[in-house]
Amino acid sequence: MTKRTGAVAFATLAAATLALGTVLAGPAGAMANPSVPVPVPVSATASSTPRFLSASQLPPHPTSAWTAGRVTPGVPDELVFCLEDALPGYHSSYRDFRTDLETNAQQLTVVVGSYAKADALARRLNTEIRACAARIEETDPEIEATLKDYGTLPVEEGAHAYGVHTDTSWGATDINLYSVGRDGRAVTVVKWGQMGDFSDAPVQAFKKTTTTAVDKLY
Repeated sequence: MTKRTGAVAFATLAAATLALGTVLAGPAGAMANPSVPVPVPVSATASSTPRFLSASQLPPHPTSAWTAGRVTPGVPDELVFCLEDALPGYHSSYRDFRTDLETNAQQLTVVVGSYAKADALARRLNTEIRACAARIEETDPEIEATLKDYGTLPVEEGAHAYGVHTDTSWGATDINLYSVGRDGRAVTVVKWGQMGDFSDAPVQAFKKTTTTAVDKLY
C-alpha cells in the first residue's frame, strides 16, 4: 500500500471513474490550468483574501509533525470525489498537509460574490458530504462506506463535521473526517484522513481545527 492510504478508497474510485472517461476535476473553475488566468469575483479583493490553517493547527499526530504545502489554486485530489458536483465554476484555493506516515489533511476555501451564494454553497457542500458514503458504495461494490454526523460547531456563520469510514474487500480500511464552515462570503472545507476506523479518529481535535479554520478566515 502507498503512503496515501488515508485516501486509498477515494483514489481507487477516482482512477476507476477516469477510466470510464469522467473528468473528476470538474470544469475549469474547479481545477484550473495554471497557465490560464482564473477569474476572481469582483467583490474579492486582496484585503479580503482568506487565511489558511498552519501545520501546528492540525490535530496532533502522536509520532510525526505536520508539514504544510503552499496555498494553491484548484481543488485537492482527495476532495474531488465527494465534492466535484458542488464546485464547478468557483474560484478555489487549497493547502495540503502531510505527516511522515499515512496521515494527511487538506483545506479548501472558496470565496463567492455574496453572503447568499456562500450560504447556498455551504449547504450544497454539506449535502454532498452526507451523500458521499452512498456514492462510494454505488461506484464500487467492493467498498463498504459508513457516514457519521458529528454535528454543528458554533463558529462564525456555522460549521458542521462528519466522518466517513471505508472498508474494502482487499483489506484496506480508512477513516476520513470532513467539515464545512462559513465566514461571510468564504466557505472552507477541512479534511483529515488516515488508515483505521472511527475509533482512530481524533474527533474533538478535528472539531477544534475546524473552529480555528473558520475563525481564521478573516
